[in-house]
Amino acid sequence: MFGVIVLAACAGLAYAAWRVTRAAPPSPVPVQVAAPERRAVDPTVEATGAIQLRVGAEVRVGSQLSGIVRKLNVTVGSHIRKGAVIAEIDARTLEAQRAQAQAAVAIAQVDVDKTAMDFKRNTMLAGRQIIPRQTLDDSRLALESAQATLERARRDLAAVDVNLSYVDIRAPIAGTVASVATQEGETVAAAFAAPTFVTIIADHALELVAMVDETDIAHVRPGEAVTFTTEAYPDVDFTGTVWQVAPTATIVSGVVNYAVSIAIHGSQARLKPGMTANVVIRTDRGGRAAGTRG
Repeated sequence: MFGVIVLAACAGLAYAAWRVTRAAPPSPVPVQVAAPERRAVDPTVEATGAIQLRVGAEVRVGSQLSGIVRKLNVTVGSHIRKGAVIAEIDARTLEAQRAQAQAAVAIAQVDVDKTAMDFKRNTMLAGRQIIPRQTLDDSRLALESAQATLERARRDLAAVDVNLSYVDIRAPIAGTVASVATQEGETVAAAFAAPTFVTIIADHALELVAMVDETDIAHVRPGEAVTFTTEAYPDVDFTGTVWQVAPTATIVSGVVNYAVSIAIHGSQARLKPGMTANVVIRTDRGGRAAGTRG
């Protein structure tokens, strides 16, 4: 009997609580009122692309001379200034050739001086009719021959000097060394083709090439702003500008695309050739359409 009374009391309390809760008014929901605004939404073209080296950005530096690599001043990944010495070829053979060429010039000069004196003397004697005309002609020809020999010796010396200028192999551009194909003490032979010493990638040598579908290519023009991310840095927004649209299509698996070349802004330190990029090109379709009608 006592248990029944307790259950009845609990049921009554629960019913009373339910009535109170139901009767309580709901909490007010805050309402935010926003004023309407008119905004222009920039139309965009989305595409995928890849980071590439610009044409001519990779330079292979070779040797004009055959010889032993006496010194190598670069390693893969090092940055080099334009005109800096990459490597040095052993110049001892060329220095010996230069000494021989200088001696040949000196000997030829002495011969010119002697034949000039003989010609001058014979000219005086022929004027007095002391020697025959033939002797004067022979002395003149001897002087001309000596002068020609001197000129040839000077040209040989100049050729050696040119070769000596190739002893120091210098960087034609500023950039990063991508590969090194030789080492100190190695002998190079340049008889048939200039052997490649190093490959240099120029500073700011990267560009982005995006493949844009034919349905969107009509809206893409040089000068339009670009943002893109890469698979390696998905949270980093890079920027650029369209500078060229390919005049011919690239067809892959039956899909027609056009290559759009994009100049990359800012530092390219994080980017590497071959990286995949997700590209957004901000086009100005309305403004261009209005401009073309005029």
